[in-house]
Amino acid sequence: MSSQRTLSLVVSVINYRTGDLTLSCVQSVLDDLGGLSAQVVVVDNNSGDGSADRIERWVEKQTPPVPVSLLRSPTNSGFSGGHNQSLAAFRADYYLILNSDTVVRSGFFRTILAAAEANPAAGLFAPRIDHDDGVQQISCFRFPSPASELIRGAGSGPLTRLLSRYDVPLTMPPASDQIGWASFACILLRGQMIAEIGPMDEGYFLYFEDVEYCWRARKAGWGICHVPDAKVVHLRGGSGPVKRLQRENERLPAYYYASRARFFRQAYGWGGLVAANALWVLGRGIAQTRRVLGKSVPSANRGEMRDLWINTGSPLASDHAARRDQA
Repeated sequence: MSSQRTLSLVVSVINYRTGDLTLSCVQSVLDDLGGLSAQVVVVDNNSGDGSADRIERWVEKQTPPVPVSLLRSPTNSGFSGGHNQSLAAFRADYYLILNSDTVVRSGFFRTILAAAEANPAAGLFAPRIDHDDGVQQISCFRFPSPASELIRGAGSGPLTRLLSRYDVPLTMPPASDQIGWASFACILLRGQMIAEIGPMDEGYFLYFEDVEYCWRARKAGWGICHVPDAKVVHLRGGSGPVKRLQRENERLPAYYYASRARFFRQAYGWGGLVAANALWVLGRGIAQTRRVLGKSVPSANRGEMRDLWINTGSPLASDHAARRDQA
């Protein structure tokens, strides 16, 4: 990290061709910072669409000057690579990872920082995340596992209830001791924890980096605290296509499956990755038995039977160049 003085807070936002959303997000942060010793860092992930220039001009025009820095990444370094640039740029007690398609609500920083000060054994603090229609988003989860892939493949209510302790989504709001991982659409990280366990794994281009980081933090003894009174709005489909593709059962990008393979390999070994794939396939077989009962079969994403096996042979390989083009 830099040799500058230690700030109370650094807010990290990645811009990738989301200029309007990024500026709206940054403005909401500035409106709520109050007198905090803080710095907002916008990392432009080589957008190439002029949005970085527009953000820079906006910052320069603010009177009085605002604590916003623009870092231009020479490549599209993905979610982990982008935010890691912010983590390295300034020393701080806390770092807020924030999607460009979010808006923080009034009182957010006061509330979440108070929770962090009151819970020194926790290293990650997850706020309440709402969709723009006011519906609360499921943002806290159990860790994915081979058993959870069986649940996901089958899409069967009875099987999900039978294996409920492996089901990934948690009922909101969850007890903090239930949380395996929390969404990094908005998450507060304790600087002391980052210094201990390191930055995010840049072998992930997009997706599952938050799962892995929470896995690593949990293994190091750090807790995750849900802070329901700190609220942020997450706009549907604002900065990435995957959730929309999942809802529409369309084919997901290859980088999604590459990240999935990397996490299962790191968490459960190569055998665990193969087991996860095999159990998902078994789950699809279970789903097909619904036809016998005259019921519809839950849909899967197009091509998933084949795409599950992406990077299975080399799950820890970094192939950002191939994945970047699909982002």
